[in-house]
Amino acid sequence: MAGKILITGGTGLIGTRLSEMLIDLGYEVAHLSRSSSKHSKYQTFKWDIDKNYIEEAALTYTDYIINLAGASVADGKWTDKRKQEIRDSRILSTNLLINQLQKTMHHVKGFISASAVGIYGNSGERLVAEESSYAENDFLADVCRDWENAANEATQLGIRTIIFRIGIVLSKEGGALPQLARPIKYLVGAPLGSGQQYISWIHLDDLCRLFIAAIEDHQFRGVYNAVAPHPITNEEFTRTLAEILHKPLSGLKVPAFGLKLMLGEMSETVLGGSRVSANKVLQTGFTFEYNYLDQALESLYVNEV
Repeated sequence: MAGKILITGGTGLIGTRLSEMLIDLGYEVAHLSRSSSKHSKYQTFKWDIDKNYIEEAALTYTDYIINLAGASVADGKWTDKRKQEIRDSRILSTNLLINQLQKTMHHVKGFISASAVGIYGNSGERLVAEESSYAENDFLADVCRDWENAANEATQLGIRTIIFRIGIVLSKEGGALPQLARPIKYLVGAPLGSGQQYISWIHLDDLCRLFIAAIEDHQFRGVYNAVAPHPITNEEFTRTLAEILHKPLSGLKVPAFGLKLMLGEMSETVLGGSRVSANKVLQTGFTFEYNYLDQALESLYVNEV
């Protein structure tokens, strides 16, 4: 039986597609937003993280909360101010949701929160799983750890809680893929740094199907890696994308020091990488539509090939 879903970060890349897919399946969808847009297709409830405020009707309305709120890690250099924004937008918003749930008479059955594979840091060729150790002294890993700790407080309220550590989400509408494709389209495509760092990726539609599975299948509890079963090195990724786009590569490599100069500390997100296991998700019986990178890219660039 379809229910009512409240999404934070509902207008972002994942939230937009997930909202559409939920509606198609007969769910009711509402968004929690800083501004109530008259133009939104979805019922919108207001919240204000700075003022510690959530419209109470949002929490009495919903059966499931999907928590996707968080400032983009890829917009601009990581100044101290930007890092604080990346952190607060995730952790303070999650804390606010949990605190308000504690105070409200609600019927929330599940709390499904985003996290990221950045929690593993740069793990090299080692295959990492959900029980693997977190990276130390790593900004994104620290943010993910505190974000997950905040989300896990929902279990103390007796709410089934699921956390997805999301890999690089593949979509033409946003995220990393258009940025990776742009230089290839201009015939200057090249691997980044050594090219040997792993990219653990997932097609946007598979990610949304995974969120829906977590709503519908009550065996989902705890932490899962939201990545396709076949991670790939940056060099292989670049080569596969160039083949799909029918473009030659430049034959060069983008040197690590150049990326560090351009991006500062944020360069760690493209120069480092983690090879992340999808086994725990596969053991639930979930099937990926896009297991291999070439399948995923072909589906996205079908009209350009």
